[in-house]
Amino acid sequence: MIPPGPRMPSIVQTARFVADAERTFESYHRRYGPIFTVRYAGFPPEVYVTTAELAAEVYRTDQGGGQAGAARKDFLEHLVGAHSVLTLDGDPWWRHRKTLNPPLRAKQVAGYHDDIAAIAAERIATWPLGRPFALRERMQEITLEIIIRLIFGIRDAGRTGRLRELLPGLLATGGSTQVVLLPERLRPLAARVPYLPYARFLRLRAEVDAILFGEIRRRRAAPGGTDVLGRLLETELDDQEIRDELITMLIAGHETTATGLAWAFERFLRMPEVLERLPDDEPYLDAAVKEVLRVRPVVYEAPRLLDAPLRLGGYEIPAGWYAGPYIPLVHRDPAAFSEPGRFRPERFLEGHQSRAWMPFGGGRRFCVGAQLALLEMRVIIREVLHRLELTAPDQAPEARRLQNVTLAPAKQTRVTARARTPARTA
Repeated sequence: MIPPGPRMPSIVQTARFVADAERTFESYHRRYGPIFTVRYAGFPPEVYVTTAELAAEVYRTDQGGGQAGAARKDFLEHLVGAHSVLTLDGDPWWRHRKTLNPPLRAKQVAGYHDDIAAIAAERIATWPLGRPFALRERMQEITLEIIIRLIFGIRDAGRTGRLRELLPGLLATGGSTQVVLLPERLRPLAARVPYLPYARFLRLRAEVDAILFGEIRRRRAAPGGTDVLGRLLETELDDQEIRDELITMLIAGHETTATGLAWAFERFLRMPEVLERLPDDEPYLDAAVKEVLRVRPVVYEAPRLLDAPLRLGGYEIPAGWYAGPYIPLVHRDPAAFSEPGRFRPERFLEGHQSRAWMPFGGGRRFCVGAQLALLEMRVIIREVLHRLELTAPDQAPEARRLQNVTLAPAKQTRVTARARTPARTA
């Protein structure tokens, strides 16, 4: 017996998810309980779980029976390539993961603290004062600059300027439903129609690749550097593998981190008692960031493609189906988080280290860039608060909307900024 789920046609289920993922999944949860089946047009059925206990069972398939790389392949390979830690499985995945671990450990990324702060300060100085603007877009500018300078290590003004122009379009087009859900058999035809999104995506990808491969060749001729590219060039990865992992770090660390930052301020600006403690209380800031990622996770799922049947919650899930946690609902599991509807950073100061906290996924496939993302969030939040006073023009909470591969604030976190006076900075 398989888990229950909506009986409407798969194309209708897909449209409902794209239009309003949050309400759609909450309605499924209310009707079908902690485990249910959803069908998307053109893909195998997917079984979602909404409790920490069931999520742990899914993640145990990393030891055998489930493939995280294969689950992402259809959605991401066109962007990240065939040699990405996101789309690989088995020994090839483990080889890449071991290669990426050293430059992305907490101790290593801590060395980027001052560079991240300087990049943030540069961009914050350009923000408009006295009129509302979308904070998420400004955060994307910061996180993109961090990727270009600290991950790619590109310093040439011409190449960095061109990447600033190309990369947002590459991510937006490559992550759009028109491209992600385009069947493989139709892609050769779509590539020949210049005005279609897929053809535009291919043009953008080709130009970005030309810059990245050129940089890889230049850096091989003059090795060294503390950026991630410099460290990858010291490994056994070939040029294509390095390119794919650079794009992977862009995908995993640009829009997602910027969206997490947008949610952080969307929450903080509606809770003055939290906001007041943040600038000068480092442990509390760290806890508040983790609580933001609990109540407003950016990535909504972490699926596995089953290569063997899975007994899950009293049901039998067939091989060839997807299974995964729906993270926003797992984060509201009262068995894992007391008072799950309350924003309470103190839970992380009290030693809460539940496996149910999974904004970066779980199991063996926990995001390799998690420590860099958390560092970026802490540093950038502190830089903003030390320089500006932000207010929300509308105190109503912003809804969640699906944007590319993230659940983002529907209004992109609208804020108004004023310069902080020196007296209040001290």
